Amino acid sequence: MTPGMTLSSGPIVARILLEIAAVHFRPDEPFTLTSGRKSPVYIDCRKIIAFPRARTKVIQLAAELVEREIGFESLDVVAGGETAGIPYAAWLADRLGLPMAYIRKKPKGFGRGAQIEGDMAPGARVLLVEDLATDGGSKVNFINAIRQAECQVAHALVVFHYGIFPQSLTTLGDLGVKLHGLATWWDVLEAARDTGRLDAGETAKIKAFLDDPEGWSNARGGSLKTE
Repeated sequence: MTPGMTLSSGPIVARILLEIAAVHFRPDEPFTLTSGRKSPVYIDCRKIIAFPRARTKVIQLAAELVEREIGFESLDVVAGGETAGIPYAAWLADRLGLPMAYIRKKPKGFGRGAQIEGDMAPGARVLLVEDLATDGGSKVNFINAIRQAECQVAHALVVFHYGIFPQSLTTLGDLGVKLHGLATWWDVLEAARDTGRLDAGETAKIKAFLDDPEGWSNARGGSLKTE
């Protein structure tokens, strides 16, 4: 089981994502991810915002994870990363009874040039929230912004954690941040198989990617982008 996962949230969130068609399988015509990797699977967590009952359940599970793995009185602010993390941060902050803020990818180039919107007092204990995590690299910018504001961040929470790139944990771990997720591709693969959305052959193709995502991508012309 991936660190930050629970026995209950993974299967439930996976089934929700499948039900609302947020998951796409295309093993014979791979997707190209933002990173440049090739992938037989693609997920659109933003779709959850359009389904009130589904998002209510997801936020309930997120709140339970926070209470169980972070604490009842261990946070002062819930901060969403621009842009996909903003609605989840707002709903989770409301559920937890905490202030909400959001963090821009870079400071806006006018007015006071703020990168953080909302109110985060120096020393505040901040939970970073985003929709998903692949290799964790995109979280670093948000973590740095929080710390530049003289606030603390020791936890990041995502609805979906790919769960196949070890660097997603080590990149944040090296910064002293623990990554928590509600579901991974392993949960989705199991749910898709159990509900008949994938046959044995398709399941085997997807599993080959999950077992060796970098090798699978490279063999199909994937190439990691460099900044």
